[in-house]
Amino acid sequence: SVTSLLLHIGQAMLEEEAQEAEREKMKYMEENCPGLSIPDSMQDLQDLCRKLHKQIDLVDEERYDMEIKVNKSNKEIDDLKIMVQDLKGKFKKPALRKVRMSADAMLAALLGSKHKVSLDLRANLKQVKKEVKEEEKQTGDWRKNVEDKSGMDGRKKMFETEA
Repeated sequence: SVTSLLLHIGQAMLEEEAQEAEREKMKYMEENCPGLSIPDSMQDLQDLCRKLHKQIDLVDEERYDMEIKVNKSNKEIDDLKIMVQDLKGKFKKPALRKVRMSADAMLAALLGSKHKVSLDLRANLKQVKKEVKEEEKQTGDWRKNVEDKSGMDGRKKMFETEA
């Protein structure tokens, strides 16, 4: 019962606001847009067209100015919202974009242009020389090697050279 009464009152208020808006619109139209009377002669018609074009240009300029003011106000509102969030301490992290950047460029961005830091990762690494295995050093006929190691004498020689 109370909710239905509130809904009924709210609906009546909405209808009243809509009627008021319609009355204001009609009043504005009567003041700013007089009735259109189309002239008979060609010259009068051209003059009317020029007059209407001038009015259109003025309205466009006003619309542009208003749009700029609205955009400026919206930017100020966004800046103030960010300031309020910073003051509260609760900050929503924005979605980050992936950026391809070298390590040098990243350090320059973090430290500024004052510090010239070169990040050469290979400079700090040890130099390792490859050791050539003895088997690779022995170049020759492989068949001769196999014949030397064949039989019991060959196996005995093989164990003696490894130990």
